[in-house]
Amino acid sequence: MKAIAYYHSLPISDPNALQDIELPAPVAGPRDVLVEVKAISVNPVDTKVRQNVAPEGGAAKVLGWDVAGVVKAVGTDVSLFKPGDKVYYAGSIARAGGNSELHVVDERIVGHMPKSLGFAEAAALPLTAITAWELLFERLQVREGNTDEGQSLLIVGAAGGVGSILTQLASRLTALKVIGTASRPETHAWVETLGADLVIDHRLPLSEELKRVGQPQVTHVASLTQTDQHFAQLVEALAPQGKLALIDDPKALDITQLKRKSLSLHWEFMYTRSLFETADMLEQHKLLNRVAALIDDGTLQTTVGEHFGTINAANLRRAHELLESGTAKGKIVLEGF
Repeated sequence: MKAIAYYHSLPISDPNALQDIELPAPVAGPRDVLVEVKAISVNPVDTKVRQNVAPEGGAAKVLGWDVAGVVKAVGTDVSLFKPGDKVYYAGSIARAGGNSELHVVDERIVGHMPKSLGFAEAAALPLTAITAWELLFERLQVREGNTDEGQSLLIVGAAGGVGSILTQLASRLTALKVIGTASRPETHAWVETLGADLVIDHRLPLSEELKRVGQPQVTHVASLTQTDQHFAQLVEALAPQGKLALIDDPKALDITQLKRKSLSLHWEFMYTRSLFETADMLEQHKLLNRVAALIDDGTLQTTVGEHFGTINAANLRRAHELLESGTAKGKIVLEGF
């Protein structure tokens, strides 16, 4: 089967950073579904793994943790899917990625694809939807409906992949006042269309920007990028007993700054359930099915930013380059081999 992989951690400008190769077709294990990959999307985790994780023993390493496709075969213990089902998922970072014609994945972290979307539009959703949902409802413990009326959420990096779906979830499923950050006119407009009540510029001091728009404090923060750069400002902006959740990889944080206000810190890593095969691993299957229903009833929209064409090494190198620039809006998708 065709696949895109790398053998050495190289700068994305190097033609060998990602290569078109051939690999044997994978075989489904007992709880696995074998998927014919129709479309993928690209995430910052792809670039981080490529840059920092060298393949073992000279083997090719395949990236890609956002897939939409069709089930070709199922393992002996599979009960949730059958051949022919259209599915979407983010997979497990402990296994080979989905940048290949065929891919195997545990059924417990797979969802039925939204009926109203094509494969490319569906592929934009799984990783960011799982991350945003778990961050908002499980880590920050926000509740759906009007329960949290009068509370507020600042989303740092609201125009990116996770921010694009988190802004929608918070504005359409909760009573939170949603403040997103964006730094360019086109991303400012994008965040507004996703439902943010206010949009501020993260190139400026966040606490000052919040005061400028009449929201001097917030009860919740979702810091999706450059947390170490914004940390002091986030502590200042948070109301006493507020909650800060993050997904990026700051080199260091002085969490003693949280003590005076009794602020809580929450990490979100959507691979935790699949990596440790937790007892509640099936929650990601349920979550993806719920997101699909919300897409199909018009509550949520796909977050495709750009379509980069066919799934091949050259197009994936372009996608990695754009993600590494930090200027991507929404999700980058690729479709077909």
